[in-house]
Amino acid sequence: MDVVVGRIGKPHGIRGEVTVEVRTDEPDRRFAPGAVLRVVPPKGSAAPWRTLTVRSARWHQSVLLLGFEEWADRNVAETARGILLEVTLTESDVPEDPDEFYEHQVTGLVVRNLEGAEIGTVTGLVQGSAQDLLQVKATDGRDTLVPFVQALVPEVDLGAGHVVVADRPGLVSPFPDDEEPEGRPGAERG
Repeated sequence: MDVVVGRIGKPHGIRGEVTVEVRTDEPDRRFAPGAVLRVVPPKGSAAPWRTLTVRSARWHQSVLLLGFEEWADRNVAETARGILLEVTLTESDVPEDPDEFYEHQVTGLVVRNLEGAEIGTVTGLVQGSAQDLLQVKATDGRDTLVPFVQALVPEVDLGAGHVVVADRPGLVSPFPDDEEPEGRPGAERG
């Protein structure tokens, strides 16, 4: 299974380092010097690389800077903007924390409310700065985002193929209509 662990941003300095938008909970492991990462160029890119080998990795003001063996100057690094960096997961790549999941593990799971009724399907995972968000396609076709926190997603059962969401109006299910139909007792008439 291939997963995206980062996206190359702008060059930094003159030695070919680039900023990286980190998309992994294990940046020290995934971007260790010597690590070989698969390249997924953006559409329309003529990037010549299929893989990149990490030469250096360092943090600068909470931004990860990477240097790669395949280039040594800013001009070459400039052509790499937007490249996605992937790794292939192996059997040993199971998250150590039982409350952590890879996107491919949760995508496609049925979403159930606390009563067990099906209310949607997980279509993806958005990594956020505060917490991750589950992308959910509600049964009525709406796309919604659910903060992937214990209070709102108390159960993830990969074996059973579902997640439980403590749904409330406006989260996955729509807000109820607040308007009373005309002619109904108690409705005001002007």
